[in-house]
Amino acid sequence: MSGSEVPFTAYDATFERMQASGRTPEDAARLVVEDYLDGKPRLRGKKKISKAERDKAFWSSAVVGAVPIERWATEPFTLALVRYFSQDRVANVPLVSRLAQSLPDTVCYAVRRSGLVLRSTSPRRAELAGMAELAPEIAELCRVLEIFEAAHQLRITALEKSRARLSELTPFELILYASLHAFHTLVPRNVGGVVLDEGEEQPTDEEFWDALAALVSWKLATAPEKTLRVSEYDAAMSVAKHLSPLIFPSPSGHPPRHDLLAAFTQVIADQVELNAFLSRSAEAFCYDDAIRFVRHDRRLEIERINPALRAAWTRDGRKLDRLHFYWLYRAMDAFVSSEKAGKIIGRPENHEANQFAYIAAMRTHLRLTEVYGADETVTTDTGEQVHLFTALLSLELMSAFFLRDFLLVFAEHLEDSRDTLAALSRLAFFGLADEFQNRFPLTWSDRSEKIANIVGWTVRDDCPNGSPQMAAAILDFWTSDWGQLGTRMRDGGGGVQPGLFERPVLKLGSLLVQLPWVVGVQNNSSAAINNLRRLGARRDEARQETQRIEERLGQLFESRGFRIVLNWTPPPTDSEIPGEVDLVCARDGVLLVLELKSTYLRRSNRDAWLHSTTTLRKAGIQLRRKVAAVERALRDPSEFSEKLALKGMEDELHIHGWIVDTSIECDHQRFEGFLKVSLEEVLIALRDDSHLLDDPAGLLHGNLGEGDLPDVEGEPSKTLYPAGFSVARFLEVIEREEVWRGVDEHRAIVS
Repeated sequence: MSGSEVPFTAYDATFERMQASGRTPEDAARLVVEDYLDGKPRLRGKKKISKAERDKAFWSSAVVGAVPIERWATEPFTLALVRYFSQDRVANVPLVSRLAQSLPDTVCYAVRRSGLVLRSTSPRRAELAGMAELAPEIAELCRVLEIFEAAHQLRITALEKSRARLSELTPFELILYASLHAFHTLVPRNVGGVVLDEGEEQPTDEEFWDALAALVSWKLATAPEKTLRVSEYDAAMSVAKHLSPLIFPSPSGHPPRHDLLAAFTQVIADQVELNAFLSRSAEAFCYDDAIRFVRHDRRLEIERINPALRAAWTRDGRKLDRLHFYWLYRAMDAFVSSEKAGKIIGRPENHEANQFAYIAAMRTHLRLTEVYGADETVTTDTGEQVHLFTALLSLELMSAFFLRDFLLVFAEHLEDSRDTLAALSRLAFFGLADEFQNRFPLTWSDRSEKIANIVGWTVRDDCPNGSPQMAAAILDFWTSDWGQLGTRMRDGGGGVQPGLFERPVLKLGSLLVQLPWVVGVQNNSSAAINNLRRLGARRDEARQETQRIEERLGQLFESRGFRIVLNWTPPPTDSEIPGEVDLVCARDGVLLVLELKSTYLRRSNRDAWLHSTTTLRKAGIQLRRKVAAVERALRDPSEFSEKLALKGMEDELHIHGWIVDTSIECDHQRFEGFLKVSLEEVLIALRDDSHLLDDPAGLLHGNLGEGDLPDVEGEPSKTLYPAGFSVARFLEVIEREEVWRGVDEHRAIVS
């Protein structure tokens, strides 16, 4: 080994140290595996240890070779085996061969979870094929993997062929054709009564956006760097060549590129097909335990084996839909009590749209502050401070503008003409006639012009004329810099890529581009949450946000008569350091020990599984240690007991440990025996306003944005505590999921 590698004895040394502290060999081995899963050791001196170095150190260690075979069928050993099949640099063929003979089902599970199904060139695939004769289960798995690989390659080949027809397009021109396609398919079904090409199967909005995101990634990674620096002149030339001939045909201009329009339609279809294969087949094979794939010669069929798992996943999606409207009702209540109620917002003709935009911004602001711990200001990628509510309001006003002045007007023209290009022609023509306003299917401007256009949206009591500096910071907050992203992708860099809706202002050099068909209909609440929590997870203020979550939840518990202790650090023992306890709450002989986790909104089974086996698994282990530390602290008189007013009650306490997470994934599952519950469920249970989840004013049926605000004050409160609040009843409400008791009665659909 080179001097830069971790010595192979690193994990063996940990094993020996654990045994020396009194641990049994079984416990010591488990703790070593947990260290590996948690990415430990991270440093040797000041040098950061790479994942590849840890993999080599772990799979070469004596402790791994000494683990009894049967233990590999249990967590966390099976998760370690998943890691083995997920990496390509180190082999331990003797161990895996023994496992293939003795625990073939465990090996098959680890292979599935590792994503090896789409990594045909991995050494682990060849290794697995060499073990096919050791067990029929392994042989069958290899045949299934071959079928997946053939199907995957077929779709890759089709996509590469159709993408080649768009190779001449710049990134700006690609999204120009995307916008033409979107106005033909997405916009009519979202905001209009006219559906073109009836009978033809079209991708859903989400499928189209995901497909376009993949195509944008391909284009950014392959386009010449100069095409990512676009001036207004460059944009005008592209429009003259690709857009104007289609909507303003002229014998003296460029010929219309119907071939490229058709090529884009085909490449979207091929990308949607590939994405569907990846999500519904490959990813389902890896992570969906509600089904299994059964081989019939060279064909695979899906059998449903656990409908309850699929139902739970679907139900969690409905919970998120309900929460969207819960926060909207909360915002309407807050708006009615505010000084804005009864006042005209903006121009009278735009008042209703502006009023709803204001309420929608309040909705997201409430959720970000109460659930995600956001402060009144947040930091952009450029380091500027932006006023959070103003940034949220600006995005809502952008959405209202694009919906009113682009999508709805286009829908009217489409109803008259029944032709997409003709309707777009009218939309653009009347825009040009009205003071040369851009009403093309995508908009662009330079940064200074865009700042000037949105300064009016930054007007506040302390800034009556608006602030150009704040407008600039807001743009940065919502901007995805395609130049930087393209450079990073060409250099092979990692990192997360913003979705079209998470940061909907696209920066191409000095040009800022927006897509009305995205911004006009997107879920701005989800956009804001993931902007901060997914894309901005490494911001310096993220830790402060987590502390505010703990503080605000603690205050809510105090309002219900609990005594609380925040951020308590128990003393270490000879064998372990428990770590800081986020929140401890005590009342009426019940002690709650809460481990809080703040993440983002996920969409896939893969993301949910990774969350459960990393963040939530680790949270369960942490909570196990912290509950034990709390129990030790209560056995002796201490300041900790005094703060909770528990002196003399130590023997009568009922202690409950909960993992309280901002995400909905794995809701009401148990980790290390501890219940995982969403933070919003706890919040709603403490506030006793779960009736707002039941859509009291019928917002799901379209009773929104027309005339006066819905009156919800007269709705009877469906209290969770008919006999008054008590800790026993509160525990019952949480453990029986009574906050969600109406979630199966309605189907909420959120755009």
